[in-house]
Amino acid sequence: MNIITILRIALIIFVIASGAYFIKDLLAHKEDIKGGKPIALALIGCITNLLDTWGIGSYATTQAGFKFTKSSEDLTVPGTLNVGDTFPVTLEALLFFGFVDIDPLTLVLMLAASIIGALVGAGIVCKWNLKMVRLGLGVGLSILAVVLFCKNAGIGPFGVSGEALGLTGIKLVIGIVVNFFLGALMMIGVGLYAPCMALCAALGMNIGTAFPIMMGSCAFLMNAACFKFIKEGRYDRRAALYLAVFGCIGVVIAYKVACFFSLKTLTYIICVVMIYTAIMFFRDASKTEA
Repeated sequence: MNIITILRIALIIFVIASGAYFIKDLLAHKEDIKGGKPIALALIGCITNLLDTWGIGSYATTQAGFKFTKSSEDLTVPGTLNVGDTFPVTLEALLFFGFVDIDPLTLVLMLAASIIGALVGAGIVCKWNLKMVRLGLGVGLSILAVVLFCKNAGIGPFGVSGEALGLTGIKLVIGIVVNFFLGALMMIGVGLYAPCMALCAALGMNIGTAFPIMMGSCAFLMNAACFKFIKEGRYDRRAALYLAVFGCIGVVIAYKVACFFSLKTLTYIICVVMIYTAIMFFRDASKTEA
């Protein structure tokens, strides 16, 4: 049994446990699922996770969707993203784990680092007030917009073409440490995909290795972190449910259907949307008492 098979089995067991915990919480709070804006939430869940499967990421687009449609409160956005997107991202990881050959030690250590980072980050974010959450989301979106723009334009590490399928020595240490912080940043809504691609490219790895690393990291760390958000009740149960269900539908569509438009152009548009949404978060934070 190879490492990919073991990871798939472990992830399936993990998602069954987190899914059961999620369903238990929903059943205990049935009143929170009713009402709201079901059509908006369904479209957000499907479209954002469709884009996520193509490597654009779902966190920034989901935040923008919530903000524009006023379908979920700012305070619970970090928890809602981490709980709701756990299930479509897990499906992505199961599909993409065998995308390229990758050194097993590098993959396992970087996945573990992101999980530990997420657990540390979740404990901190659950204690933040509304002003801190809005500021955190604004900063996170701004950073991700810059990274995505650089990725799209081939600026910086994205212009480097590496061939390594694993890391050793100081490069492995750097990869582990950086992925730890990327896992922690996920807890305030900073997507891991684009930064992880940058990390892999900067360390001289084949860019294809970013797919099992970034999708596996997100799947494992989100399954781990969602327990904390669910336990604390710091998430929008209705929105998370729609993200989970319709997000999986979006992943399947993206995986099966060819892309009929330019992702490069779409990514630039999303960068603009992220900056605009970040400005909205900063504006709302300035009006919010600490």
